[in-house]
Amino acid sequence: MATSSRYYDGATALVHEVGVRVTASELIILRPADSAIVVRWPIAELAVLGDGNHEAAPPVVRRGGEARLVIEDIELRQRLAALVPELRALDHRPAPLVPRLATLGATLVALVGLFWVAVDYGTEYAAPWLPYSLQAKLGETVFEELVADKDQCHGEAGLEAINRLANDLAKAAGYEHEITVHIIEGGPVNAFTLPGGILVFYSDLIDQAKNSSQVAGVLAHEIGHVVHHHPIKGIARQYGIDLLARLVSGGYSDLLTTLSSGGNILLALRNGRAFEREADTTGVALLEKLEVRADGIAGFFEQMMEKEPKDAALAAGIWSSHPPTKERIDATKRPATGRPAFSDADWKALRDVCK
Repeated sequence: MATSSRYYDGATALVHEVGVRVTASELIILRPADSAIVVRWPIAELAVLGDGNHEAAPPVVRRGGEARLVIEDIELRQRLAALVPELRALDHRPAPLVPRLATLGATLVALVGLFWVAVDYGTEYAAPWLPYSLQAKLGETVFEELVADKDQCHGEAGLEAINRLANDLAKAAGYEHEITVHIIEGGPVNAFTLPGGILVFYSDLIDQAKNSSQVAGVLAHEIGHVVHHHPIKGIARQYGIDLLARLVSGGYSDLLTTLSSGGNILLALRNGRAFEREADTTGVALLEKLEVRADGIAGFFEQMMEKEPKDAALAAGIWSSHPPTKERIDATKRPATGRPAFSDADWKALRDVCK
């Protein structure tokens, strides 16, 4: 099955005219000129953004990636929806309106378009004004859901050390609320930030760090996400003004259930390239402001490249689908000067936090 469609690779602004073919296990995207394969997407990892009620041609994506496939051929979308359960939304068409409501329907479509423009641009500015207490409640609910089946590390001295540095960094940025860092035993080599100043580290990241400056660099990077309100901005952009309206009005219990179940929240919390670059820059600046060694971010990237030279960004979970690793090393490279991020005793306690 092949036809002309539009493919956006998520890395550049170029639009590629492509063909589409489906097998039992893959969606294959091809160059029409020579049938060369552009990319293969496993069927189980496919998703549709939106549906026919809101978009003329809902984009098809591979979960965890930034690329988009737009199939404008209605018949092809219908066939794909019939063949691939994951793409059922491609054949979701609005019910026809009676003729006397046609004018009203056209008006509503225009209003919906304006609404989504407002969501895309408005949430960037509106989300940070959401009351902190509600952000914290959302973050706590999501955290409890994410770690329900995982073991947390409870070494008091280690947790105290990393939380102390996290709050020092946040205060240096003028952030007024408390930061809470949790450590989960095991992998992946990952860390992420939830609304309400909640940071989650995996112990494998600490174990694989060559020195305390690398952990401090990752920590400072995550504080960069906190102080720029990236988590709540990402969620608001993903779920729209409805999230903000319900949270402000108090009707957020059903949204908390939706957001904190399955992989929904993780998809919303994935940071785009602009957010990642902003967090990198802020993290380095905060370490330098505290006169702490600021070479850890670049050092950790370099270590990842040594282990996974072909895909260092993917190997380090917090940087997957983000700017090229080499670019980020160049941007965050700093001399190994300044005071240590942790004392020897605190660094040992942090390394032993799960024991």
